[in-house]
Amino acid sequence: MKIEHVAMYVHDLEGMREFFETYFEAKSNDQYHNPKTGLKTYFLSFDDGSRLELMTRPEIEGAAPALYQAGLIHLAFSVGSKEKVDELTKRFLADGYQVLSGPRTTGDGYYESAIVAMEGIQIEITE
Repeated sequence: MKIEHVAMYVHDLEGMREFFETYFEAKSNDQYHNPKTGLKTYFLSFDDGSRLELMTRPEIEGAAPALYQAGLIHLAFSVGSKEKVDELTKRFLADGYQVLSGPRTTGDGYYESAIVAMEGIQIEITE
C-alpha cells in the first residue's frame, strides 16, 4: 500500500500552488472548479509520484495552525543531498520565510531543516 495523496484546504489557492511549483518542482494539473459548491482544487505531482491536493472553498475557516498541535503537522520533502538542504534553506530564509530549525543532523540521524511556509504550514527539508 501507499498513500495516494494528501489534501489540505488553503485560503490562497494560487499562491500555494506557485509555492510548491517554485520550491519543490511540483507539476500542477488544470484547476478543477465546482460552481455549485465553490470548491476549487489543484493536484500537484512530484517526481516520485506522490501528490498533494490543494483545495479552497468560500466557507473554509481558520487561521494558521499552531506550531505544536494534534493532527497532521508537517510535510517532509527529500531533496537528495545535504548541499540541497542547505541551499533550499538559505533560499527560504532569503525569501523571507521563517526557519524553525537547522540545517542540522537530528538525534535520529536525519539531516534536515524546518520552515514555516505560507498559511503557517510547516515543511521539513531532508536530504
